[in-house]
Amino acid sequence: MLTNETPRYDDSVNTTGCCPRFNPEGWDGQELHFEGKRFVKAKTHSIMHIPMNMGSVFARVNKHIEDARASTPDQFIVLSRDISPWSSEHLFAVSKPVRDEEMTTLSGDYLTKVLEGPYSQARQWHEDMQQIARDRKSETRDVYFFYTTCPKCAKAYGKNYVVGIAAI
Repeated sequence: MLTNETPRYDDSVNTTGCCPRFNPEGWDGQELHFEGKRFVKAKTHSIMHIPMNMGSVFARVNKHIEDARASTPDQFIVLSRDISPWSSEHLFAVSKPVRDEEMTTLSGDYLTKVLEGPYSQARQWHEDMQQIARDRKSETRDVYFFYTTCPKCAKAYGKNYVVGIAAI
């Protein structure tokens, strides 16, 4: 995989009018290499890890990304992680700076794992990602998740794919 690239994001099937059906092909077991990869950084509020304002935050950020023409359709990814039981951080991959949003970059190596199942498995998925890093003789600094569809679309498609991304 080239530096700052993710597997191709296939958004060609969208029967819900909301989230495209996620095609997991090419996402499992990948090594990602980021060097100053640009992201918009946003936070959401949670109550015991249950997001409260994710829809409004994602809508705002996506509109700003669209207005700035900074989207990366084939390289679409949003990295999410809980930073406490009360808030989560979300990193939206972009091609250039986005006005009115906080920007950040990531550098380093990351491993991916395609997971499937209910969101209630997130704690186990986090442990699985840490074990994958340990199996590679590395301690992971951070574990992110790419929630590929919203809960309504996951139900409509019959699969809830989540991609785990562990920094190594």
